[in-house]
Amino acid sequence: MSLAEDLAERVREGEIRLHELEDHTDADAAATARRLLVADESGADLEATGAYAFDAAVAEPNVENMVGAVQIPLGVAGPVTISGGALSGDRYLPLATTEGALIASVNRGCGVLDAAGGANARVTKTGMTRAPVFKTDGIVESEALAAWTRDNADRLREAAESTTSHGEVTDVTPYVVGNNVYLRFRYDTKDAMGMNMATIATGEACELIEAETDASLVALSGNLCTDKKPAAINAIEGRGRSVTADVTIPAEIVEDRLHTTPGAVAEINTRKNLVGSAKAGSLGFNAHVANVVAAMFLATGQDEAQVVEGANAITTAEVTDGGDLYVSVSIASLEVGTVGGGTKLPTQAEGLEILGVRGGGEPAGSNADALAEAITVGALAGELSLLAALGSRHLSSAHADLGR
Repeated sequence: MSLAEDLAERVREGEIRLHELEDHTDADAAATARRLLVADESGADLEATGAYAFDAAVAEPNVENMVGAVQIPLGVAGPVTISGGALSGDRYLPLATTEGALIASVNRGCGVLDAAGGANARVTKTGMTRAPVFKTDGIVESEALAAWTRDNADRLREAAESTTSHGEVTDVTPYVVGNNVYLRFRYDTKDAMGMNMATIATGEACELIEAETDASLVALSGNLCTDKKPAAINAIEGRGRSVTADVTIPAEIVEDRLHTTPGAVAEINTRKNLVGSAKAGSLGFNAHVANVVAAMFLATGQDEAQVVEGANAITTAEVTDGGDLYVSVSIASLEVGTVGGGTKLPTQAEGLEILGVRGGGEPAGSNADALAEAITVGALAGELSLLAALGSRHLSSAHADLGR
């Protein structure tokens, strides 16, 4: 009997718990033992799941009870010319997806962007947030806490920043609802996505608040942050990075490459992305920005659940005075990082290397800004391609031709 088989049997007999296997062997053997156990009890064939190409120990900070890895096909779109505040030049965009025709569509959009001279992109606002909720005796005490917060901003900043050598508090905004006070801390987390950084730092600030006021901390997150849920506050105030990419495409390129007209694209965008989304009560006024955000998140090791906030995007399209097509995509809350989390995994690190943004940037924060700009340009390419496909009525035929 192999070591893995022996360990699996010991778990089955209750001698060892499933999560304790790494205490008895290395990470790869522990994963093998779990895989044997799960395969035996479920009847599943986990051969492909066990055929991963990295040391399981690398993934220990990212996953518990590891049995293997799920492999998602990775493709590239581009190259596309990006003129950003942090990223400039020609870049291939890495996208991990199981949706056929997605990369082909983004690739077509990239080609049109390039034919128009490339896309511009800028990060317009930065700040990861965490918003604890405090309980008070009522509105008088709630307003007193809000006032105390404003009067002691420097002390709160000092307490929070004592926990990190990288994060900086940029503001703390109080929101009062009866005997509830929410304090929305915003941080510049440099090249880290920064959720853990913000949480730990805010916890330290909360200890100061409880020590010096009559308020009681109810929860370190009061959902006004807002993380991994649709929220108007993120669409309005931003979270992570607020980014815009835009392009002006000559009318002849629209007609020759996209087989439609600037007017048709602009009308579809208004009636579909703006009016249709408003009627639906949507927080995202776009065609499929989440597609590119999700695919590039998976390819570069981002927190995939934060695609929820990444879909907070508005696409605009209009005909210029000269008859050309202006298109923009503004993503309000794109939460990305190039250090920490899943960015350390080998294949995801390679995805960042494709873009040239792996690790910390110089100056700090510039690599995460660059990643945000690349994702937004990819979203712009995807929006342009889909709107044009609708304008030329080629959407269904394109999927049919690709066998999807």
